[in-house]
Amino acid sequence: MAATKNYGPKRLVVGAHYGVMDFIVQRITAVIMAVYTLVLLIGILAMPAFTYENWTALFTFYVGVLPVGQLLASLAFIALGWHAWIGVRDIWMDYVKPVGVRLLLQVLTILWLVGSFIYFAQILWSI
Repeated sequence: MAATKNYGPKRLVVGAHYGVMDFIVQRITAVIMAVYTLVLLIGILAMPAFTYENWTALFTFYVGVLPVGQLLASLAFIALGWHAWIGVRDIWMDYVKPVGVRLLLQVLTILWLVGSFIYFAQILWSI
């Protein structure tokens, strides 16, 4: 009986993809969120008074005809969702062994993230 080869390109790989792409995406999305947090913090500190009008101005400012505030907030929220998806998906893949339960949790996570983005977009783009 031949022993199974458990190394090299034909090895059985299970778990959280073991890819470099997810690692890179996690770092890029973290940088986007950190930069956006700093921009928001500077905007809040530069506010003359903390009122509703000033708060909404952080998210609705334009440069020419481009709604930069809303675009930056959307980019940051997309980065947050993608970052969360990779992290939570890896948790489900690493720690939930029954395939059916894992698939259910992943589908629920996707539905929650999509629902959160729809809610976010509805609020932000209706200001």
